Amino acid sequence: MKIALVRQRYNPYGGAERFVERAMTALAKQDVELTLLTRAWSGETGAGGGRRVIRCDPFYLGRVWRDWSFARAACAALKSQRFDLVQSHERVACCDVYRAGDGVHRQWLAYRTRAAGPFERIALALNPYHLYTKAAEKRLFESPRLRAVICNSNMVKEELRRHFGLAEDKLHVIYNGVDLAAFNPALRGEWRARMRAELGISDSATVFLFVGSGFARKGLPQLLRAMTGVRGAHLIVVGDDRELVPMQGRARDMKLADRVRFTGGQDDVRPWYGMADCFVLPTLYDPFPNAALEAMACGLPLVTTLQCGAAEFIESGVEGYICRNALDVVELARCLNLAAAPGQALRMGAAARRKVEPFGLERMAQQLMRLYAELLQAR
Repeated sequence: MKIALVRQRYNPYGGAERFVERAMTALAKQDVELTLLTRAWSGETGAGGGRRVIRCDPFYLGRVWRDWSFARAACAALKSQRFDLVQSHERVACCDVYRAGDGVHRQWLAYRTRAAGPFERIALALNPYHLYTKAAEKRLFESPRLRAVICNSNMVKEELRRHFGLAEDKLHVIYNGVDLAAFNPALRGEWRARMRAELGISDSATVFLFVGSGFARKGLPQLLRAMTGVRGAHLIVVGDDRELVPMQGRARDMKLADRVRFTGGQDDVRPWYGMADCFVLPTLYDPFPNAALEAMACGLPLVTTLQCGAAEFIESGVEGYICRNALDVVELARCLNLAAAPGQALRMGAAARRKVEPFGLERMAQQLMRLYAELLQAR
């Protein structure tokens, strides 16, 4: 079986890219010949990792031209090749299968507009990039070639049905897979004491962990405010973002400098999972972050919002806590204090590990192969 995967650029800290890496690794064990169409790629596959790479890197200036030119180049390259299936992780209308790993852009805009002031709302409505992305999304989902959409949560599936009226048989929920051996509770014994000693944090202190870029979308401003209402706890922020320096300044202004640490982007997040007690992602919108799945596999409970697909794995008080409103700082502080209660994090963390154990990489690969086989048989 010959499959083409379309992803514009690899960011080693990006969740979508890690999904592609894992999918390529898992599918390579099957009888699948993979070709990647991309501008630039690095990471585990290096220059393709033995897999074929078609470079689509036309000149561009700005985000709109970047996405438009890549879509045009990738579709042109696909016309000259023969593949059984083309799976895109970008909003291009020349694919058979689209993985909606970035969610629904117009839904994200709706949430962001709700949280914005009047001037920012006008700017969002007139922003050329948002206008282009919404148009590209519409072309994709109206394309007669599109045969299946892979949703990484039921939340995304319902958004697609609501916004675009897609038929039920086109929407397939396949949760992200996680490497259950690499991400496991044993990391606690390996890293907890060592990392805490380096940071000067006692073993008895509660440590919350936030991992991700896109600080505003993932709710870091609200999290910092909520931390002012949680006594004695520490917060580790792992991730790179253009708002890194302003966020550090905001933490200082809130008198949190001694309890909040920013590490920047990290190639290996496992030591941070190992030293933490609880994973926190109070996101305004997130289809299903890989980091949440990794943290749960490491035995960390999850505090998140209803606007996060990972909430589908959480029953409040069992595997973590769900905040109904991503902008409600008081509710978030309450959830953090509940998670910080003695013995609570360990109990919920064990339940979190049990919840994700069925979602290994092999299961994800099997579900993808089953979908591909169904699509090919239906031709």
